[in-house]
Amino acid sequence: MDRLILLIAVAAVASGLALLLQRRRPDAPVRTGWIVPEQLDRDDFEHPDAPWLVTVFTSDSCDSCDSVMATASPLASPEVAVQEVEVGRDRAIHDRYAIEAVPMVLISDALGVVRNHHVGPVSATHLWGSLAELREPGSTPDGCSAGS
Repeated sequence: MDRLILLIAVAAVASGLALLLQRRRPDAPVRTGWIVPEQLDRDDFEHPDAPWLVTVFTSDSCDSCDSVMATASPLASPEVAVQEVEVGRDRAIHDRYAIEAVPMVLISDALGVVRNHHVGPVSATHLWGSLAELREPGSTPDGCSAGS
């Protein structure tokens, strides 16, 4: 009789644990990347009428942001507006586009559609090649595409 009571008690405890484990919510998924905006309102940036906009989102505490901005700056021309958006100066724009990772470079067209982007340090070859390909498809030399 004692064994039967012990067996019923063990079965009850096991059933209770199984029920608790079934009710337990799974862990939240691990975040593997950052959100990259798909569209910008060109009126939020300088030179909204330029056919192309290269936006460099930065932070003063970012070690590689100055280098990325230096890489993007030579792209400025009457056809291409280049603008740095530093989080300390331009928090509202960072918040509006949910920018959480810097440096982030967005290349957008005249309508504000983000046509290409780079998150993290980017070489001049890749950044300049990205813009060249967008402006004139097929113009990117071998070895200059982002996949190279």
